[in-house]
Amino acid sequence: MAVAADLDRATDSKWDWVADHTRTYLASGGTEGHENNGVHTLVLATTGRRSGVARRTCLIYGRSGDAYVVVASKGGADEDPAWFTNLVADPSVGVQAGTERFTARARVASAAEREVLWPRMAQIFPLYDEYAGKTDRTIPIVLLTPEAAPLS
Repeated sequence: MAVAADLDRATDSKWDWVADHTRTYLASGGTEGHENNGVHTLVLATTGRRSGVARRTCLIYGRSGDAYVVVASKGGADEDPAWFTNLVADPSVGVQAGTERFTARARVASAAEREVLWPRMAQIFPLYDEYAGKTDRTIPIVLLTPEAAPLS
């Protein structure tokens, strides 16, 4: 079960550029790395479904009501990203969005929600449409709903 405190002790992404972005983001308290040319990113901590180890990564996000919305694209790969399979196995996650840090509950958007959210997310990051064209899988959209008031 990942919680907000896991953001500081989680294992970084195996991708160096993602790990560097994550470390800079967290070291700055969320003031660096949160926004780039109008695109916002958050740091997500999940629990490894096999290892039980907390893992973290940075993801582009949008908003839908109180929920933060992320896309499990993996650049259009034919398999889901590890962070996605981890949160499906255990939906308790830690999140830092800008300077706000909180524990959230993750859930996969329903087909009806996805129909509304996909165009919004593709407007934020147009490469999502290209990624969808590279794979036969339906790229999942995940909603991260804070469990309590954010800790700033």
